[in-house]
This record gives sequence, C-alpha cells and structure tokens, in this order.
Amino acid sequence: MQYTNAAYIAQTRCWLENVVLKHNLCPFAHKPFQGGQIRYVVTDSARPEFLLEDLQRELEHLRATPAEEVETTLLIHPGALEDFLDYNDFLDVVDALLAEEGYEGEFQVASFHPDYQFADTRPNDAENYTNRSPWPMLHLIREHSLEQAIASHPDVDAIPAHNIQTMNALGAEHHRKVLESCLQSGTETE
Repeated sequence: MQYTNAAYIAQTRCWLENVVLKHNLCPFAHKPFQGGQIRYVVTDSARPEFLLEDLQRELEHLRATPAEEVETTLLIHPGALEDFLDYNDFLDVVDALLAEEGYEGEFQVASFHPDYQFADTRPNDAENYTNRSPWPMLHLIREHSLEQAIASHPDVDAIPAHNIQTMNALGAEHHRKVLESCLQSGTETE
C-alpha cells in the first residue's frame, strides 16, 4: 500500500507519542514535541545515494534554521533501505558524510527502523522496540541542544537501562500491536 506523506507523518507522530514519549524513552523529546519544533520530512528516495542527498539537504536546512523554530528533524524514508542490514550498513555512510561535510560536533544522526535489532539480541526481543519505528527513519539532532539537555538531566547513564526495563516489562507483543495500530493512522492512500 502506498501512503500519502501526511499518512507517513501521522504514523510517525503516533509512534512518537505512544512509544517514545509515553514511555519516556528519550526524556529530551518532550520539549521539542510540545513546542512544535520537530520537522517531519518524508522522502520518496528509493536509492541510498539519493537518500544521502536528502539527508545533506536536511542537515543544511537545520543549520540554516534557528533551533527555536526547528529543534530536530525526522527524515522518514519508507522506500529506501527497508532491509535492516542494508540500513545498518548505510549508517557508516551517514557518519562519513557528517565527517566529510563538516557536520561533526554540530549534528548527530540517530537511527530507527521497523526491524531494528541491537547487537547481542534476538529479533523478537522487546528491547529492540526502543528503536523500532513504523518506517525507516534518520533523526537529525543538534549537538548543542543535546549537550544542554544532558547537562540538565539527573542521570543520563540510567536512560538505556530504564528503556530496556520498560520495553521488556511491556513485552514484544505489546509493542508490535502499538506499531500496528500506528500504521492505521492517516491511512488515506494516494
């Protein structure tokens, strides 16, 4: 099924609200979400090289836009890198782009994918859902803002353990159903 860009964004927002924010997986996400400072961009790029161009355009957009307007960007790419192993390999290319184009120290990119799997976990382990999103996605983060958020957080080192505990307590089946429910958001088709 081919969705509209509005549907991809609605599905992503549903996931953000019902997983990331609801379970406080990223305590730094609440402020930009509530302030309307998250930019949602859907790309129709189907090839990694075109996605890389889209990523660079979004990094430039973020660089040119004050944080008060756009704090962070979610680059949703439903037609590219649908296979998690290919997606995971692409993250090395993303890191190289950040270094080559002078974005290191200014931006970092977090990764989310419907089939996300951490090293040393099984595919169906609930903790993988901390990074499982409805669609493959790159999250562009301002380093300065992240540093400020970390400085004001009482125990940053406890966040990963909290997330794993939360995901495991709810179980993989719960998370699968939430993602499935989010995929029903904005189901108008093109």
